[in-house]
Amino acid sequence: MCTHTDIHRHSQTELSPSIFPCLQVAAVSSEDAGVYVCQAQNTEGVAEVKVEVIVEGGATAPKATVSMAEVTAVEGHTITMQCQATGSPLPVVSWSKLRAPLPWQHTVEGGVLTLTSVGRQDSGQYICNATNTHGYSQAYTQLEVDSPPYTTSLPDQVRLRPGDTLRLQCLAHGSHPITFRWTRVGRAGMPAGAETIKDGQLLIGQVKLIDSGTYKCVATNHVGSSEALAKVTVKGEL
Repeated sequence: MCTHTDIHRHSQTELSPSIFPCLQVAAVSSEDAGVYVCQAQNTEGVAEVKVEVIVEGGATAPKATVSMAEVTAVEGHTITMQCQATGSPLPVVSWSKLRAPLPWQHTVEGGVLTLTSVGRQDSGQYICNATNTHGYSQAYTQLEVDSPPYTTSLPDQVRLRPGDTLRLQCLAHGSHPITFRWTRVGRAGMPAGAETIKDGQLLIGQVKLIDSGTYKCVATNHVGSSEALAKVTVKGEL
């Protein structure tokens, strides 16, 4: 190990070992990093000193990577998106959302974006941005937020004469696909001739007085279910 502190890395000067015992490495690379040991020995014994050599990488543009390209979350849950960046100098990492601001309930720490209590409006493409003095890099995560159905019935009250046709429409907002099921509250089955159409509509042709009652629509998807009620009154006179 060289004891002379003025010898430069690229110097071609050869010094006398008897004066300044030196180890000189020209054009170092990352493979030259490590611990170097200098040993000195005479008739009285042996001594040594260790020096760790760290070879810093050359300046490079950043490279951003995300842990997951696609993330699916359930409405109301908390999710995290992780981004890592390499480069020299060490890049600065930030997050943004394509064509929209980040949700107000968010934090960014150490390249990790956390979204609290996500909603369907938070779905979209999120961008990890890594920047240093030599350029920038982006990586993308697509977030899809699934939500249970929110169900309403149109109309929620209806009055009919015997022989009229009953039409009830069940509407639901939420993640698709959504299935619908109509039942009559407090009764074992539906009236004769009742028909449920795929889009959530209930049809009963030529209603009777006994068809009066409360009808319930249940909308279900892979996240959950919800229900809506409609009161039907059939009388001889309106």
